[in-house]
Amino acid sequence: MGKLIKNHWARLIVLTAAVYQVAAALEAFFWPKIFFDFLTKTLDPAVKPIPVLQIINLLMGIGMFALEWPLPFIAGSTLHRSLEARLALLPLVTLASVLIYQGTNPALYYLTGSVVYFWAYSEGEIVCPQPWSLPKRSRPTA
Repeated sequence: MGKLIKNHWARLIVLTAAVYQVAAALEAFFWPKIFFDFLTKTLDPAVKPIPVLQIINLLMGIGMFALEWPLPFIAGSTLHRSLEARLALLPLVTLASVLIYQGTNPALYYLTGSVVYFWAYSEGEIVCPQPWSLPKRSRPTA
């Protein structure tokens, strides 16, 4: 039985969240609602009449999908190989996602992905330059 590669698992979780966030942002264009509107109405101008928060969520969802899939020009780059960059980006994307009513589920997925990425980072895992590949083992010398 093999060893669990946590950054691959986290990548799948974040890919799911990114697709869900894009769908939530598109839905929020038609039914704009802030998640915390039961507490205060001060955030309502962020979603209507100008859909600022929806556009931010759409761009962040597409950006996370492009980073996690990854697109050919991103694959192997420093940004793609950095777990630290992902750990810095994911809380921002989670915050944007949780602000719209439709984005609460992707926010939970992003939070789960962040925890798994942190677990991978704490165990010293690396992201390989070739997407979805395994790290090369060093041959024992003796």
